[in-house]
Amino acid sequence: MSRLHVCSLARVEETVLRTRANMLVTLLSPGTAHVRPRSIAPWNHLVLGVSDIVEPLPGYVAPGREHIEQLIEFVSAWDRERPMLIHCFAGVSRSTAAAFIAACALAPNRSETAIALAIRDASPTATPNARLVALADDHLARSGRMREAIETIGRGVDCFEGVPFALELG
Repeated sequence: MSRLHVCSLARVEETVLRTRANMLVTLLSPGTAHVRPRSIAPWNHLVLGVSDIVEPLPGYVAPGREHIEQLIEFVSAWDRERPMLIHCFAGVSRSTAAAFIAACALAPNRSETAIALAIRDASPTATPNARLVALADDHLARSGRMREAIETIGRGVDCFEGVPFALELG
């Protein structure tokens, strides 16, 4: 089942139970408390301590090349037998960027714009973190197409918590 699910920190447990996801990606600012659901094995849980920023700021951890490399290595090891869940604090920016990056990495022949439009169709609140996307665009040698794709869908509607969604990889 090649499906990625995206949600906020508050909805992790219920989403894991509902979807039967067995792999989890957590993108939270360093020090943010979180609990891995018991049904997720420790080796099936990637935690990326990264702040939701697009430019370096003192006291924050800007997304870096190493975060992209870890994310792509982790999602590439996914057997796709059961869904994967990706979350950040609000389910709006870091997690939607990570889902977009994962989909681009795992479906290299699928149009970046088609993936971005599928995310927008699934969630009006999705606003992929531009820095994460730009780093992945460089890493995956997409020649700016990933950046352009998220610019095409623009910023999602303002919210406190994003609309959870699923993304089919095909």
